[in-house]
Amino acid sequence: MSYEPSLWSNLHGAVTHFPIALMLFAALCDCASLTVRSDELRRGFHFTGTLALIVGALASYVAVLSGLVVSRWRFWGHATLLHHHQFVWPAFAMMTLLAVWRAAKWESSARAQANLASVALSVFTALLVSGAGYWGGELLNQG
Repeated sequence: MSYEPSLWSNLHGAVTHFPIALMLFAALCDCASLTVRSDELRRGFHFTGTLALIVGALASYVAVLSGLVVSRWRFWGHATLLHHHQFVWPAFAMMTLLAVWRAAKWESSARAQANLASVALSVFTALLVSGAGYWGGELLNQG
């Protein structure tokens, strides 16, 4: 079965925006949950961030698969692709781990509030995703 490279490139270019935007939104919600005084708002921000994180993590699987097809299954690469992957793989792992962790605590997440460690991991992951997005954009500038 052969695939049209432009189809995979277009899919990758389109779907990568979901994990990027949703991870940034999740981190923003987590930070907001630490700054508001109302317990109800804190729980709401945490719950919304959890939903964004889980959906973003699911979308990251499509982004990674399509990216691997586009890069001809090069897991590391060189030059700009190497820089992109140096951010992609840790970001992908962190998003997956955070999403699984929060999904495992789903029943209590509607009542829970984000703690400082959770927010720090969320912000760190958002930075990794941002770096992956930056270097992905640099790959486009080379083409």
